[in-house]
Amino acid sequence: MYNCSLFKFLNIGSKYGNLTPIEGLVDIPFDIKRIYYITKVPQDISRGFHAHRKLHQVLICLNGSVKIKVKSPKEEAEFTLDNSAVGLYIGPYIWREMYDFSEGAVLLVLASDYYNEDDYIRNIDFYMKEAFNRY
Repeated sequence: MYNCSLFKFLNIGSKYGNLTPIEGLVDIPFDIKRIYYITKVPQDISRGFHAHRKLHQVLICLNGSVKIKVKSPKEEAEFTLDNSAVGLYIGPYIWREMYDFSEGAVLLVLASDYYNEDDYIRNIDFYMKEAFNRY
């Protein structure tokens, strides 16, 4: 899907456990300016329901699993994140919905910029009209 793809990170496993290094501009295509994580989401709750005009993100489920539905005016896809060595890149003008969080799920988000409410598109109809001109 355009502007959305899975990244597989180096996963170094040993008898001591696993180590997964992630470097901005090396393992992901942007400099990381903000990191946040989502936890304790009840199983019947969905999140997201927005797109960004400029922000790039990589979502990584560090524990448990979560499903991510992404869409553009021309495409739609669903991903299950359940491996901490795999991240989902979501670029600008991709609508996202996160749901079916397993118990204990931890979703880490690496973002290319600081929080800016003006970058959000929170209405799907408005998103489809604005994003259509981008594709």
